Amino acid sequence: YMMIAPTIQQTRCKAWIQRHLPTDGSVSLSDVTSMYTAICVMGPFARVFLSELTDTDLNPKSFPFFTFKELDVGLANGIRAMNITHTGELGYVLYIPNEFALHVYTQLIETGQKYGIRHAGYYAMRALRVERFFAFWGQDLDTTTTPLECGRSWRVKLDMDFVGRDALMKQRGEGVKRMYVQLILQDHDHEIDLWPWGSEPIYRNGKYVGATTTTGYGFTFKKQVCLGFVQNFDDRGIAQAVTPEYVTTGQYEVDVAGIRYPAKVNLHSPNLPTRYPDKERLAYRATRDSVVSIRGN
Repeated sequence: YMMIAPTIQQTRCKAWIQRHLPTDGSVSLSDVTSMYTAICVMGPFARVFLSELTDTDLNPKSFPFFTFKELDVGLANGIRAMNITHTGELGYVLYIPNEFALHVYTQLIETGQKYGIRHAGYYAMRALRVERFFAFWGQDLDTTTTPLECGRSWRVKLDMDFVGRDALMKQRGEGVKRMYVQLILQDHDHEIDLWPWGSEPIYRNGKYVGATTTTGYGFTFKKQVCLGFVQNFDDRGIAQAVTPEYVTTGQYEVDVAGIRYPAKVNLHSPNLPTRYPDKERLAYRATRDSVVSIRGN
């Protein structure tokens, strides 16, 4: 098995796994981070573009979302590819043995010229992910966040035994005390109004219910987009269960530097318009009630 950890969580993940390894030595753990270079190839032409460099069938039927294949790219072999995206567009993450990294990178850049390939940095990716409701570890999620709270229970096989399953089943029965939401600011002029930067108070029907975690300008919405958690406090300030109905029936505001802006709330990943429609993009919705399966061309 090869496990991929968020970049800033490498040490924490390794320590957690080591604590839970069998004591009989039947399972070992090695950190191979320094052996691979990771390159993300993302965008509406990602599949067609990468198909020019590999003989592996990248059709969604044989290589669906959230799966792994080992493939050759530009005659370099042993490349571990994941059909996954950090932006909501079609995309692949390539884990390349270091000795092939420069060669593969050069091949990607040269072949990608006719597709308008370009480098993208952190802020570009953040602008894309906040629109598509993609959470980042360390900013939106941490060790106290459960899949039920952030709409990602579809990634958990509750019919199997694992560390923490009993706690999740209990939480599912009792209800979550907070819920991850997307808020799109209204009546906010990005040219003259102050931008949100995270930790802004969220109000529901005039009452404080939480704070933002990540914010960014959404170029599709042409509005500021905030991600954050919403709670349900009673008159004593004690958190009560939060339901989808509670989230979707409220009137929301986000306080940016002392000014409250009305906001539209989304509980699930929105369907964004695109000039390049592809059925597989439906599988990239990060927040949902169940798994979306895409078959065929």
